[in-house]
Amino acid sequence: MRELSGSQDGFGGDLRFGETGQGAGLRGADKICATIAEKSMPGAGSKTWRAFLSAAAGEDGKQVDAIDRIGEGPWYDRLGRLVASNKDELIGERPSGADEAIGDDLPNEDGVPNQQPDPSQPKVDNHDTMTGSNQQGRLSGPTATCNDWTSASGDRSSGKPRLGHSWPRNFGGGGGDFNMAHWISAHDAAGCSPSVNLVDAGGPAQGATGVGSGGGYGGIYCFALTP
Repeated sequence: MRELSGSQDGFGGDLRFGETGQGAGLRGADKICATIAEKSMPGAGSKTWRAFLSAAAGEDGKQVDAIDRIGEGPWYDRLGRLVASNKDELIGERPSGADEAIGDDLPNEDGVPNQQPDPSQPKVDNHDTMTGSNQQGRLSGPTATCNDWTSASGDRSSGKPRLGHSWPRNFGGGGGDFNMAHWISAHDAAGCSPSVNLVDAGGPAQGATGVGSGGGYGGIYCFALTP
């Protein structure tokens, strides 16, 4: 995300990636997914990629739910390990059908554990992943998508994007509006501005407004419609 955005702070909540018009945030995010896939495995970018993101209004002005964007499965990671066979397995605190090596640490585009992308270095605090979605993979709310992934505002005028956790921040369920183990919907980010924080600081600093300020790099989940 840093490389494609041209910034060490990443894209923030603006994922248009050169796209314009209605639905540009989702189209841009899909293009980001395809671009990353091609960089990881030449030829993979030709597949149809979908970012696991919900939006209040897509190209037709109607609500878009992430779970409806990604096909019916099965889905595999870069190394061919099963993530889920179908939506029933996918939707849960952790994907129930996932290979045991990845269920609690959903890997990056190279099939590398997200929590420790460089095995020669210590683990990093990069669990927060933007979805804009509730625990069923549907729109979390009108202020949960950074104006449908078109805003990187630093003043919270675009709301606070809903985040999932690529690996459980702690084990167990949590309470209230928090589930620190849920891969789709754990809590809200501090805001929509670009930010990357990979050091465990116990949560966002006071006054923070960034998508990654609680532990992340503004990452998104990417799914191909065909294996």
